[in-house]
Amino acid sequence: MLIHLRDSVEALNRVELQLAQLDLYDYLEPSYTYLSAVELGLYESSAKTYSALAARDIQPHSPEWNAAIKETLERQTAAMSSRLFPTIPEAKYACFYPMDRKRGEDVNWYTERMADRQRMMHEHGLIGRRYADEVRQIISGSIGLDDWEWGVDLFANDPIVFKRLIYEMRFDEVSAKYALFGSFHVGVRLPIENLKDWLSGTLSPSVL
Repeated sequence: MLIHLRDSVEALNRVELQLAQLDLYDYLEPSYTYLSAVELGLYESSAKTYSALAARDIQPHSPEWNAAIKETLERQTAAMSSRLFPTIPEAKYACFYPMDRKRGEDVNWYTERMADRQRMMHEHGLIGRRYADEVRQIISGSIGLDDWEWGVDLFANDPIVFKRLIYEMRFDEVSAKYALFGSFHVGVRLPIENLKDWLSGTLSPSVL
């Protein structure tokens, strides 16, 4: 499993081309790829912004509305730059899975009121915060880029933490009612200095 964070699709493509030039590439067979962009869930701040604009009788999508939304996004981007432009955490294990929000005839996340979605996401986030000391996460959006809507990357020094966290989240409303999950992929970090021994089969598991 190769995880790459770059600031453009062109930079990601250069990584692909570089890998394709390696002798090792002849022995690799890609089984799954996923493209997405790191983003932040801003339900609470968006709701506050929309309410404030509505209170001032500013019409949605008017020039004044668009300018206010743009200013808010720029301010939030600056304040949360470390989360928007993350580095891969120095954890031993990684877990990745893609997911969707249901949008069927009977259960449709996108037809729920903003206030209800905000409440459910807040409750969902409270579970994640309880694991903040054990797990780091990077959430990325892929609507228009992949078959799935979001990708979740989790990093921890104990893989059992992934199981505990994801199992507990299955019972909150947003996951139990509205979530669809793809395949889960788990990997062990391989320090680059150990790559040669790993490829030759001489690397002790205790070294990983």
